[in-house]
Amino acid sequence: MEALQTVIKFFQQGGYFMYPIVVMLALGLSIAIERYISLSRARRNNSRTWEQVTPALQAGDYQAALKECEGQDTAVGKVLQAGLERLQTSTERNDVEMSMEETLMESIPQLEKRTHYLATLANVATLMGLLGTIIGLIQAFTAIANVNPSEKADLLSASISVAMNTTAFGLMVAIPLLLLHAILQTKTTTLVDSLEMVVVKFLNALGKQA
Repeated sequence: MEALQTVIKFFQQGGYFMYPIVVMLALGLSIAIERYISLSRARRNNSRTWEQVTPALQAGDYQAALKECEGQDTAVGKVLQAGLERLQTSTERNDVEMSMEETLMESIPQLEKRTHYLATLANVATLMGLLGTIIGLIQAFTAIANVNPSEKADLLSASISVAMNTTAFGLMVAIPLLLLHAILQTKTTTLVDSLEMVVVKFLNALGKQA
Protein backbone atom coordinates (compact mmCIF):
# COMPACT_ATOMS: atom_id res chain seq x y z
CA MET A 1 0.00 0.00 0.00
CA GLU A 2 2.87 2.32 0.85
CA ALA A 3 4.50 1.56 -2.49
CA LEU A 4 1.29 2.50 -4.31
CA GLN A 5 1.10 5.79 -2.43
CA THR A 6 4.73 6.51 -3.38
CA VAL A 7 3.95 5.89 -7.04
CA ILE A 8 0.86 8.12 -6.91
CA LYS A 9 2.82 10.89 -5.19
CA PHE A 10 5.62 10.57 -7.75
CA PHE A 11 3.11 10.83 -10.59
CA GLN A 12 1.29 13.81 -9.09
CA GLN A 13 4.51 15.72 -8.49
CA GLY A 14 5.58 15.28 -12.10
CA GLY A 15 2.99 17.68 -13.43
CA TYR A 16 0.72 17.48 -16.46
CA PHE A 17 3.46 16.16 -18.77
CA MET A 18 3.16 12.81 -16.98
CA TYR A 19 -0.21 12.19 -18.67
CA PRO A 20 1.00 12.15 -22.31
CA ILE A 21 3.86 9.88 -21.22
CA VAL A 22 1.27 7.49 -19.75
CA VAL A 23 -0.53 7.58 -23.10
CA MET A 24 2.76 6.62 -24.83
CA LEU A 25 3.12 3.73 -22.40
CA ALA A 26 -0.45 2.50 -22.97
CA LEU A 27 -0.11 2.70 -26.76
CA GLY A 28 3.27 0.97 -26.70
CA LEU A 29 2.09 -1.89 -24.49
CA SER A 30 -1.05 -2.44 -26.57
CA ILE A 31 1.01 -2.57 -29.79
CA ALA A 32 3.59 -4.88 -28.21
CA ILE A 33 0.96 -7.31 -26.91
CA GLU A 34 -0.93 -7.35 -30.23
CA ARG A 35 2.28 -7.87 -32.25
CA TYR A 36 3.57 -10.61 -29.94
CA ILE A 37 0.31 -12.53 -30.15
CA SER A 38 0.09 -12.07 -33.94
CA LEU A 39 3.70 -13.13 -34.56
CA SER A 40 3.39 -16.15 -32.25
CA ARG A 41 0.19 -17.20 -34.03
CA ALA A 42 1.82 -16.69 -37.44
CA ARG A 43 4.76 -18.87 -36.44
CA ARG A 44 2.49 -21.70 -35.28
CA ASN A 45 0.26 -21.50 -38.36
CA ASN A 46 3.23 -21.39 -40.73
CA SER A 47 4.73 -24.48 -39.11
CA ARG A 48 1.43 -26.33 -39.33
CA THR A 49 0.97 -25.42 -43.01
CA TRP A 50 4.49 -26.54 -43.88
CA GLU A 51 3.98 -29.87 -42.08
CA GLN A 52 0.74 -30.43 -44.04
CA VAL A 53 2.29 -29.64 -47.42
CA THR A 54 5.67 -31.36 -46.99
CA PRO A 55 4.49 -34.97 -47.63
CA ALA A 56 2.93 -33.98 -50.96
CA LEU A 57 6.03 -32.03 -51.99
CA GLN A 58 8.32 -34.91 -51.12
CA ALA A 59 6.13 -37.25 -53.15
CA GLY A 60 6.18 -34.87 -56.12
CA ASP A 61 2.38 -34.55 -56.00
CA TYR A 62 2.17 -30.82 -56.69
CA GLN A 63 -1.58 -30.85 -57.31
CA ALA A 64 -2.18 -32.25 -53.83
CA ALA A 65 0.27 -29.72 -52.40
CA LEU A 66 -1.57 -26.91 -54.18
CA LYS A 67 -4.90 -28.08 -52.75
CA GLU A 68 -3.37 -28.03 -49.27
CA CYS A 69 -2.19 -24.45 -49.78
CA GLU A 70 -5.41 -23.11 -51.28
CA GLY A 71 -7.49 -21.33 -48.70
CA GLN A 72 -4.61 -21.20 -46.21
CA ASP A 73 -4.46 -17.78 -44.60
CA THR A 74 -0.77 -18.12 -43.74
CA ALA A 75 2.35 -16.57 -45.22
CA VAL A 76 3.84 -20.00 -45.94
CA GLY A 77 0.66 -21.14 -47.65
CA LYS A 78 0.54 -18.06 -49.87
CA VAL A 79 4.22 -18.32 -50.82
CA LEU A 80 3.96 -22.01 -51.65
CA GLN A 81 0.71 -21.49 -53.53
CA ALA A 82 2.37 -18.82 -55.69
CA GLY A 83 5.19 -21.22 -56.54
CA LEU A 84 2.89 -24.17 -57.23
CA GLU A 85 0.58 -22.11 -59.43
CA ARG A 86 3.54 -20.80 -61.40
CA LEU A 87 4.73 -24.35 -61.77
CA GLN A 88 1.55 -25.12 -63.71
CA THR A 89 2.65 -22.80 -66.52
CA SER A 90 6.44 -22.90 -66.30
CA THR A 91 8.96 -25.42 -65.03
CA GLU A 92 11.81 -22.93 -65.09
CA ARG A 93 13.35 -22.58 -61.63
CA ASN A 94 13.85 -18.83 -62.04
CA ASP A 95 10.19 -18.25 -62.95
CA VAL A 96 8.98 -20.19 -59.91
CA GLU A 97 11.48 -18.47 -57.64
CA MET A 98 10.48 -15.01 -58.88
CA SER A 99 6.81 -15.75 -58.27
CA MET A 100 7.48 -16.95 -54.74
CA GLU A 101 9.77 -14.01 -53.99
CA GLU A 102 7.07 -11.59 -55.14
CA THR A 103 4.53 -13.12 -52.76
CA LEU A 104 7.16 -13.17 -50.02
CA MET A 105 7.74 -9.44 -50.45
CA GLU A 106 4.00 -8.87 -50.06
CA SER A 107 3.88 -10.94 -46.87
CA ILE A 108 6.84 -9.34 -45.07
CA PRO A 109 5.18 -5.93 -44.47
CA GLN A 110 2.28 -7.72 -42.78
CA LEU A 111 4.73 -9.24 -40.30
CA GLU A 112 6.60 -5.98 -39.71
CA LYS A 113 3.62 -3.62 -39.39
CA ARG A 114 3.29 -1.44 -36.28
CA THR A 115 6.45 -2.81 -34.63
CA HIS A 116 8.46 0.28 -35.60
CA TYR A 117 6.00 2.46 -33.67
CA LEU A 118 7.48 1.16 -30.41
CA ALA A 119 10.81 2.88 -31.08
CA THR A 120 8.98 6.07 -32.03
CA LEU A 121 6.86 6.00 -28.86
CA ALA A 122 9.98 5.39 -26.75
CA ASN A 123 11.68 8.42 -28.28
CA VAL A 124 8.57 10.56 -27.82
CA ALA A 125 8.27 9.50 -24.16
CA THR A 126 11.90 10.48 -23.56
CA LEU A 127 11.47 13.85 -25.26
CA MET A 128 8.21 14.54 -23.42
CA GLY A 129 10.01 13.84 -20.15
CA LEU A 130 12.80 16.25 -21.02
CA LEU A 131 10.33 18.89 -22.13
CA GLY A 132 8.40 18.52 -18.90
CA THR A 133 11.61 18.93 -16.91
CA ILE A 134 12.65 22.05 -18.83
CA ILE A 135 9.25 23.68 -18.42
CA GLY A 136 9.24 22.71 -14.75
CA LEU A 137 12.64 24.36 -14.27
CA ILE A 138 11.48 27.50 -16.05
CA GLN A 139 8.47 27.68 -13.77
CA ALA A 140 10.67 27.05 -10.72
CA PHE A 141 13.10 29.85 -11.51
CA THR A 142 10.21 32.17 -12.30
CA ALA A 143 8.52 31.33 -8.99
CA ILE A 144 11.59 32.05 -6.84
CA ALA A 145 12.31 35.39 -8.50
CA ASN A 146 10.42 37.33 -5.85
CA VAL A 147 10.92 34.96 -2.93
CA ASN A 148 12.89 35.80 0.20
CA PRO A 149 16.58 34.95 -0.43
CA SER A 150 16.71 32.71 2.62
CA GLU A 151 13.96 30.53 1.17
CA LYS A 152 15.26 30.40 -2.39
CA ALA A 153 17.60 27.45 -1.94
CA ASP A 154 14.99 25.18 -0.33
CA LEU A 155 12.28 26.17 -2.81
CA LEU A 156 14.58 25.73 -5.80
CA SER A 157 15.80 22.29 -4.71
CA ALA A 158 12.20 21.13 -4.17
CA SER A 159 11.10 22.50 -7.56
CA ILE A 160 14.02 20.85 -9.37
CA SER A 161 13.24 17.53 -7.69
CA VAL A 162 9.65 17.72 -8.93
CA ALA A 163 10.72 18.76 -12.43
CA MET A 164 13.08 15.79 -12.72
CA ASN A 165 10.19 13.39 -12.17
CA THR A 166 9.06 13.77 -15.79
CA THR A 167 12.49 12.87 -17.17
CA ALA A 168 12.69 9.88 -14.87
CA PHE A 169 9.23 8.71 -15.85
CA GLY A 170 9.94 9.25 -19.55
CA LEU A 171 13.02 7.02 -19.28
CA MET A 172 11.08 4.46 -17.25
CA VAL A 173 8.63 4.22 -20.14
CA ALA A 174 11.17 4.44 -22.98
CA ILE A 175 13.54 1.70 -21.81
CA PRO A 176 10.92 -1.13 -21.66
CA LEU A 177 9.45 -0.03 -24.99
CA LEU A 178 12.87 -0.18 -26.64
CA LEU A 179 13.44 -3.65 -25.18
CA LEU A 180 10.04 -4.80 -26.46
CA HIS A 181 10.89 -3.34 -29.87
CA ALA A 182 14.12 -5.34 -29.97
CA ILE A 183 12.33 -8.55 -28.95
CA LEU A 184 9.63 -8.14 -31.58
CA GLN A 185 12.18 -7.24 -34.25
CA THR A 186 14.07 -10.44 -33.49
CA LYS A 187 10.85 -12.45 -33.60
CA THR A 188 9.90 -10.86 -36.94
CA THR A 189 13.35 -11.50 -38.43
CA THR A 190 13.12 -15.15 -37.40
CA LEU A 191 9.75 -15.45 -39.15
CA VAL A 192 11.04 -13.80 -42.33
CA ASP A 193 14.09 -16.10 -42.33
CA SER A 194 11.81 -19.13 -41.98
CA LEU A 195 9.78 -17.99 -45.02
CA GLU A 196 12.95 -17.57 -47.06
CA MET A 197 14.01 -21.06 -45.96
CA VAL A 198 10.66 -22.43 -47.19
CA VAL A 199 11.37 -20.95 -50.63
CA VAL A 200 14.80 -22.58 -50.68
CA LYS A 201 13.44 -25.96 -49.55
CA PHE A 202 10.68 -25.83 -52.13
CA LEU A 203 13.10 -25.04 -54.95
CA ASN A 204 15.46 -27.77 -53.78
CA ALA A 205 12.55 -30.23 -53.79
CA LEU A 206 11.83 -29.26 -57.39
CA GLY A 207 15.48 -29.89 -58.26
CA LYS A 208 15.34 -33.38 -56.77
CA GLN A 209 12.17 -34.21 -58.69
CA ALA A 210 13.60 -32.96 -61.96
